[in-house]
Amino acid sequence: MIKEKVKDEKIEKLFSVGAHFGLIRSRRHPTATPFIFGSKNKIEIFDLEKVSASLLKAKDFIKKIASEGGLVLFVGGKKEARGAVEDGAKKTGMPYVADRWLGGTLTNFDQIRKRVLRLDDLTSQKEKGELAKYTKKERLLIDREIATLNKLFSGLSPMTRLPKVIFVIDSKHEITAVREAKKLSIPIVSLSSSDCDFWEVEYPIPGNDSSKTSIRFFVDEITEAIEQGKKSSNPVKSEATTS
Repeated sequence: MIKEKVKDEKIEKLFSVGAHFGLIRSRRHPTATPFIFGSKNKIEIFDLEKVSASLLKAKDFIKKIASEGGLVLFVGGKKEARGAVEDGAKKTGMPYVADRWLGGTLTNFDQIRKRVLRLDDLTSQKEKGELAKYTKKERLLIDREIATLNKLFSGLSPMTRLPKVIFVIDSKHEITAVREAKKLSIPIVSLSSSDCDFWEVEYPIPGNDSSKTSIRFFVDEITEAIEQGKKSSNPVKSEATTS
């Protein structure tokens, strides 16, 4: 009875944030078909029971990864997702990409990491006042470099090693990130609307990936799973994973 009540409350919440809205029939990817309940005003509607089940499965996986000390890389470059992705990642201390995905972020990790370390070094020097030794023109150039690096790499600072999973908002929009992860056998959790290929990701969550309200709800759910995983982690096991 309690489980049924919790399940009903979750479905009500999904409905309230508009998670059930897909796209028009002509944009549907065949792999999304099993999750479609029907349509209204030409917009396809997701079966919220299946959405809820998919979300629970993804959360259980994320929780396990977090409990083992693994990194979860948040990815959401579309404008509707940026705020929620950045907030969720920062809250959990995880890396994120909330802008254009840079090719090689995963497959050329060593070079990306060098740029992140360059940003950290310049930022540290500036905060300590160590840039005063440079000329005004040199400081201006350094400030510009910091600004550029900050825009591109600030969210990747916590990514000292490759992530154990990437959490993506709209797997079709973030197809480059998805393909890089697949190339490295990194599992993918994705909030994906009806135009996405659900077979591209290991843990697809069918749902509205275009609404800020819907996106924030799902990001908050994944964030919650990470926090729960961290609380239940085995310190010895986690330390071994991160070393």
